[in-house]
Amino acid sequence: MELKKNPKANLLKKSGLFMSIGLMLSFLLVITAFEWKTYGPTKLIDLGVPSVEFDPLLDVPITDIPPPPPPQVTPPKIIEIPDDKEIEKKIDFILDTETTEQDVIADLVFKDPPAAEDPDKTHIIVEEQPVPEGGLKTFYQYVRNNMKYPTQARRMGIEGKVFVSFVVEKDGSITELKVLKGIGAGCDEEALRVLANAPKWNPGKQRGKAVKVRMQLPIYFRLD
Repeated sequence: MELKKNPKANLLKKSGLFMSIGLMLSFLLVITAFEWKTYGPTKLIDLGVPSVEFDPLLDVPITDIPPPPPPQVTPPKIIEIPDDKEIEKKIDFILDTETTEQDVIADLVFKDPPAAEDPDKTHIIVEEQPVPEGGLKTFYQYVRNNMKYPTQARRMGIEGKVFVSFVVEKDGSITELKVLKGIGAGCDEEALRVLANAPKWNPGKQRGKAVKVRMQLPIYFRLD
C-alpha cells in the first residue's frame, strides 16, 4: 500500500515565501548596519559667540604740519628828502671843443664796391612781383576757357587743386614748370599744358630791373 503525504504538511509549497522573507530581512539588516550612526561624548560649539578677542580700534588724530615760514626779506631803506631841498648829482659832459663850424667833415667812402647781382639768379621775393597781363582775373578766365577736364577725372568725379611751380623770365615767358602737389587722373598734366601755353606775364623787378622770379599758383578743377 503506497503512502500519501498530506498536502497540508508539504513544506515545499511555501519555500518561495520563506526565501523572499529571508532576503528582505537580509536587506534590512545590511541597510541598518550602514545607516546606523553613533555620536561620542563631545560638546557642541556655539558659533554665535566669537572666541577670538579683538583689540578696540583707536582713532588716530590727524597731525597738522605747519607750513614753513616765509623767507625773511629785508626791506630797502628809504631815505626821505624834503621837496624844497635841491638834489646835487654830478653829471659829466664830454664835449669836442676842437671842432668848429668852419671845419669840413670828409665824406664817408666805402672801400669795397657793392657786389653785383647775378642777372641769371632766380628770385623768390622781389620788390615788384610778376603779374599776368590784364591781372589775375584775366589769367584765370584764360585758364577756364582753355582747360579741358580729363575724361578719367570726370568719370571718377575727381576735384581739387593742382599746385604748380614755374619761373617768370625777364621777358615775361613761363618756364621750368613742375607740379608741387597734384590730384592725378590727368589733371596734373592738363594744368601744366594750360600754363605752358599761357600768355606772357609782366616780369618781376628788383631795384628797377627785370629779374627771374619763381612763382607758385593753384589751378582749380571743379565739376559743374
